[in-house]
Amino acid sequence: MSHEVDIRPLFRHLRGRRKIYVPFMEGKSFKLVQYRLPLQKKRFGLYEPKNSHFFMTKIDMAIVPVVGVDGRFRRVGFGKGMYDRFFASLGRKPLTIFVQLAKCHTKEKITDDYDVQADIYITPEDIIVRGKHYDNRNNNRRWRCRD
Repeated sequence: MSHEVDIRPLFRHLRGRRKIYVPFMEGKSFKLVQYRLPLQKKRFGLYEPKNSHFFMTKIDMAIVPVVGVDGRFRRVGFGKGMYDRFFASLGRKPLTIFVQLAKCHTKEKITDDYDVQADIYITPEDIIVRGKHYDNRNNNRRWRCRD
């Protein structure tokens, strides 16, 4: 969506090196389908690859767009619960990275226990590894810890 981080450059970089799977909306949740071109414009103006009948058994890492993050490092989204239902269906929790165009984080608890929890939260200003803050504004490889 227009207010979310565009991760297509990452896809172009990883394509051919890693298997990439993206959400494919189905009812009130989604399933994963392999990222392949061409993409088709679907519900909510989102672009998706064609449906496949592949069944994903294990995910190593998930990159998840967020509206905000609360004090327990849980996702604030659009209220539909699609990511929550999807992650609840997984047998094993993958490394979960939240990405956002502008930092929107509160120290208060405003989410529910079933909301997706991040391991890493990345914004243009910060990289937060649950409990540790790194200043990302210098755009260099030397991050400053702000604990």
